[in-house]
Amino acid sequence: MATDDLRLRDASAVLDKAADENFPVAPFFLPRAWREDLMAVYGYARLVDDIGDADLDRGAAHARYLGADRGTAGDPLALLDAFEADLGKVFAGQEPGHPLLRALVPTVRRRRLTPEPFLALIAANRQDQLVKRYETYDDLVAYCELSANPVGRLVLAITDTATPERVRLSDSVCTALQIVEHLQDVREDLGRDRVYLPAEDMKRFHVQERDLAVPTAGASVRALVAYEAERARCLLNEGTPLVGSVHGRLKLLLAGFVAGGRAAVAAIAAAGYDVLPRPPKPTKPRLVREVGAVLRGEG
Repeated sequence: MATDDLRLRDASAVLDKAADENFPVAPFFLPRAWREDLMAVYGYARLVDDIGDADLDRGAAHARYLGADRGTAGDPLALLDAFEADLGKVFAGQEPGHPLLRALVPTVRRRRLTPEPFLALIAANRQDQLVKRYETYDDLVAYCELSANPVGRLVLAITDTATPERVRLSDSVCTALQIVEHLQDVREDLGRDRVYLPAEDMKRFHVQERDLAVPTAGASVRALVAYEAERARCLLNEGTPLVGSVHGRLKLLLAGFVAGGRAAVAAIAAAGYDVLPRPPKPTKPRLVREVGAVLRGEG
């Protein structure tokens, strides 16, 4: 297979993950330029996660694009270092090696984006390699400031709607979405030796890690998940005024983000807060209903 075909295939594998999100990433009703820029940013965010979680085969592909030594393929920290160096080329006016970073170049130039949110996402994935447990809820929120909030800030930058108040509201929504995703993926994360449920909350609900490794959650685990889901729901409510602060198609997009979080919380509740058999996912009808509720200003 030709090199260009390999690059297209590997880039598509990353972008295909958009279909698994709780909310539409770049829906059809947006202007084409917005869709392209949002997908470029989404591709970057998913790529950083992919490098942090990479198996040997994907790591080898990333190492090849980044011009890194083949020995780094199984070393996420080394790959992240090489990726950060390649990202630097985007902001230095040079051509990066990775195809998804090349796709990012027009967006960065057109929207005059700064490196900080992109670097924060790399820092979050470095942290994933080094920090496997979080003692407190505040510790988890600090992690979300790196892993999730930069994405919302980039959405505001792409749409030229960033203000201090909108950034604050966006941070609440993005932190909530990250917490919800962690709740959906408790079993998967444990398989990677990561636990995003705060240790202090696990102690409070008398939950031990072995309780997360069973096929079906017991009462204590369900109570813990319900507690964290309520925290996420409150954060979503705190951030919902962001939707009413904008107009037009952007309002519908942001309503979709908030509604996706609400629908995911509802799916977790509908599963009796048992997230261990499989990740509870929102249905499309529920997502549509939640979008309507957000647009009507319903809590």
